[in-house]
Amino acid sequence: MPIPQTIRDLIARFENQKESYTAADSGYNKTQLRREFLDSFFEALGWDIANKQGYAEAYKEVVHEDALKVGAATKAPDYSFRAGGTRKFFVEAKKPSVNIKEDLSPAFQLRRYAWSAKLPLSILTNFEEFAVYDCRQKPDKNDKASVGRLLYIRYEEYEKRWDEIESIFSKEAILKGSFDKYADSTKGKKGTSEVDNQFLEEIERWRDLLARNIAINNPNLSQRELNFAVQLTIDRIIFLRICEDRGIEHYGSLMALLNGENVYKRIRQNFQRADEIYNSGLFHFKDEKGRAEPPDTLSLTLNIDDKPLKDILKNLYYPESPYEFSVLPADILGQVYEQFLGKVIRLTAGHQAKVEDKPEVKKAGGVFYTPTYIVDYIVKNTVGKLIENKTPKQIEKLKILDPACGSGSFLIQLYQFLLDYIRDWYINDGAEKYTKGKEPKLTKVLSGEWRLSTPERKKILLDNIHGVDIDSQAVEVTKLSLLLKVLEGENEQSLAQQMTLWHQRALPDLENNIKCGNSLIGTDYFACQGVQEVMALYENNEDAERIKINAFDWDEKGGFPEIMKNGGFDAVIGNPPYVIIAKDFFSENSIDYLKRYPVAQYKTDLFHLFIQKGIDLLNPCGLMGFITPNTWYTLQFTSQLREYVLNKSAIEEIVVFNHKVFGNADVDTGLLFLSRKNIADNHNLIIKNISSENAELNLYENKGYKILQKSWLKNQDFRFEVRQFGKEGKLVKRLVTTFPPLINIARASLGCQAYNSSKHAKQEIKDRIFHSSKKLSKDYLPELAGNDVGRYFIERKKGEWIKYGPWLHDYRTMDWLTGPRILILEIAGKMPYKICSSYTEENYC
Repeated sequence: MPIPQTIRDLIARFENQKESYTAADSGYNKTQLRREFLDSFFEALGWDIANKQGYAEAYKEVVHEDALKVGAATKAPDYSFRAGGTRKFFVEAKKPSVNIKEDLSPAFQLRRYAWSAKLPLSILTNFEEFAVYDCRQKPDKNDKASVGRLLYIRYEEYEKRWDEIESIFSKEAILKGSFDKYADSTKGKKGTSEVDNQFLEEIERWRDLLARNIAINNPNLSQRELNFAVQLTIDRIIFLRICEDRGIEHYGSLMALLNGENVYKRIRQNFQRADEIYNSGLFHFKDEKGRAEPPDTLSLTLNIDDKPLKDILKNLYYPESPYEFSVLPADILGQVYEQFLGKVIRLTAGHQAKVEDKPEVKKAGGVFYTPTYIVDYIVKNTVGKLIENKTPKQIEKLKILDPACGSGSFLIQLYQFLLDYIRDWYINDGAEKYTKGKEPKLTKVLSGEWRLSTPERKKILLDNIHGVDIDSQAVEVTKLSLLLKVLEGENEQSLAQQMTLWHQRALPDLENNIKCGNSLIGTDYFACQGVQEVMALYENNEDAERIKINAFDWDEKGGFPEIMKNGGFDAVIGNPPYVIIAKDFFSENSIDYLKRYPVAQYKTDLFHLFIQKGIDLLNPCGLMGFITPNTWYTLQFTSQLREYVLNKSAIEEIVVFNHKVFGNADVDTGLLFLSRKNIADNHNLIIKNISSENAELNLYENKGYKILQKSWLKNQDFRFEVRQFGKEGKLVKRLVTTFPPLINIARASLGCQAYNSSKHAKQEIKDRIFHSSKKLSKDYLPELAGNDVGRYFIERKKGEWIKYGPWLHDYRTMDWLTGPRILILEIAGKMPYKICSSYTEENYC
């Protein structure tokens, strides 16, 4: 495409005045450059720089953030370019006298912004020079300006290289995916360390430093108290440091503690001052009327050495720190914490601290964070439908819940969705009238944009958002993330005004919204035990079953009695835990209790129970949206769950993902949307099959297939037939309707499991007592491991032998291990999936 005349004119004007623009003592500043050159440059690339289309704040294509003063000498990026409200790249402008090609500082500044915001590419320009940087590599203050630079174009080259610029950074290129393809094609350089991985490493290092030091200096601390103390210390430091970079706290307040001794004594004063300002459970050190949660009396009594604290604080500031906290996205913080909470501090017999994986995380192979686009889709298809065409007054009555909130990813996205909708409603209804009164709904920031006032943001959070998690640390992280969201756009002056004019502290207390408890087990758990036993549990040490179970009553004090009294929640959303209920992680008493759920069957998973619980917690018109494994749609042993869902709710939509949503996690997933309303005879549900190609776009554009819900009640075992639609569905339907089921012509069994903690001691499992490298007696059979079975061949790679008999955990009679049979590998591996199996007549275990 030929270069636009606008760009030719800009080039000619710059050429004519170049000396006056670029002279070292030139008065020509960055603001002039942006107005006279850069705004027009990016308009020529199709961007609505001045928001002439009048988009709502959340969907402006370009956000000008130069008015936001951050810290002592830093500020927000000059331009943030967005698609559908999602940041795609930053542009940092410099006056023409700055040497873009050679100067270290401008490149470091841009890369620091974009790396912290987890943007793959961003631009540094003074119009004379145009530099594109790969911002996935951790920035270092000593990096040359060329580090990470992918493109360098001078203004004289714009004409011949315009196609190149336009093909990556035009609005059309963004919408068509060309930008993302270019970013992917430049990915994978050595030394790349994305911000979430790097920040996780950093706070894990802090945890290790603090845990060891606190354990040594505070010998009377219990393991539970140690975890509490370390977590809150980290949370408080991160909160205050982010507030500094956003201009809410005085920049350098924490850094000042590096001067002198008794750091913890002085940092406690910062924490106590924060209690006066913020009114948050994050800082709660004294009894206050009307607050149910007891104050934190532990933190103020701790002894912590200066060395670990100075190490942590030093690495939070430029030049040591690569982070720009003002642009660190809330969902990135959530992803980091999700991983962080997968580990726990354990005290040894000698009161030394050891950090190790939680058992359930170790078994699952790690912690897996729900992708943002899926959270967004779930929120829009539940809460989005509930608030459509409603006024803020009507919305304030809605109660929305995540019953397994973890680090708060769903609640953060939900909160942002509500903030955007309500702000835009006020603007469209006439913004000015909502700026008046004792507690205005809207305020205007320096850039001229409207934003909700802090009292209004607090009100929305307290009115609408609720969460529960069994992990107390996760609950604190959820609160932290939501509180940081409340403070977005605030500064020291606005908070001082709030306290003076409205006599309010800056943050809400979330103890009645985000609660710590077991969503599936109530206090009736203890009803089967004698009074003396129950009293002993309540008086026992921290390892008592009471603390492990963490019973939670939804309709009693400590739960949500008012909401349940009024019929339940308007929406339940989330990603419930995927954990098989077995003796590995559950006591016999808790297994017996969980088996009382009507949907519980063989190999019940926690997410099965959460689906039932989610339905039960909805009010008669409530909506639910979950992401879960999709195996329960057809498995024989989830028939009761399917029957419960079909009879108790109207399924609105089922989404089946034909790719691994959670990256390396070997779990096939789907989305379930339903409402609690009565099912009409003609109610149709929608089934969508989504491939990995443009999955985010397909979620919205794919119209899916309709099927009568009541027809599934006639299916064998109430199976959800989600496979018989679309191109592949024709083949599946033909197979199902034309040929007999496998059970009519063959019998099937799972393979053997040699060891299990319910039958064998830990040492027996560790020593693999039934295995041998050779045949020791007639009892020994050649063993086949899963990956020994290929596609039409068998290859014993390890070649081990196993002593076969009823002493194994999962014993089969010999007729299963002899004669003609087909062995099928259970785990299909990477996509595209295909049957991986082989015929044999040999004897194998």
